[in-house]
Amino acid sequence: MKRDPSHDQRIALFIDFENLVTRTGLSAETFDLQPALDALLEKGKVVFRRAYADWTRFAEATQRLHDKGVELVDVPPSTRAGKNGADVRLVIDALELAYLREHIDTFVIASGDSDFCPLAYKLRENDRNVIGMAVREATSPLFVKACDQFIYLRPGGKKRADAKEKERPAKEKVVPEVAREAAAAMLGRATSPVNPSAIKAAIVRREPDFDERDHGFSSFSRLLEAMEKEGLLKLEQGAKGQWYVVPAA
Repeated sequence: MKRDPSHDQRIALFIDFENLVTRTGLSAETFDLQPALDALLEKGKVVFRRAYADWTRFAEATQRLHDKGVELVDVPPSTRAGKNGADVRLVIDALELAYLREHIDTFVIASGDSDFCPLAYKLRENDRNVIGMAVREATSPLFVKACDQFIYLRPGGKKRADAKEKERPAKEKVVPEVAREAAAAMLGRATSPVNPSAIKAAIVRREPDFDERDHGFSSFSRLLEAMEKEGLLKLEQGAKGQWYVVPAA
């Protein structure tokens, strides 16, 4: 059975640095890992951090990564023209960690390369959650679909625009079809109130790169409120103040 992504996860982060900063708008010189770490720390504890590259080419980034507790693995240029050897080393290390460290349940692959699809498939076969992370414009759609979830990075080091940005006007917000379908399916078989995080997880399983902010909502709770207004579900508050989702009357 697939591990529950809603619990406090133990996360391993693997960074294909060359892929992440080559022709993506991200700069090796100013690369800031913190926004990505912040997104992961919302999910659990990042217990393993490793980045792969020919560091003679990206020396300006090494100190910043060291400061974030990232182990740097130096991968000299491959003798095969045009092929980056870092991806091979990353795959080997990730699979080894999966087999030797049972407590690590979430693997984050910071790359947009479809060459990592087989790795994602194998990790998922072994009951691990897989999160991809890269710049949208430099990400293979195949790799997005291979992951349980995908987080897009923004050029300049920001994961997304400022979280405090204003929401779109109500007329510009549209409840996405994937949210409608996932909520309807989950609530249709629910025998008790559903935690909002379970609804979000169901949506992400259908669309790994789903983000409510792409649809004009500043938070997932805002999306749920919009769905309630449309009569798609109902929000109820429990005795301890926790909100739950139930079928609309």
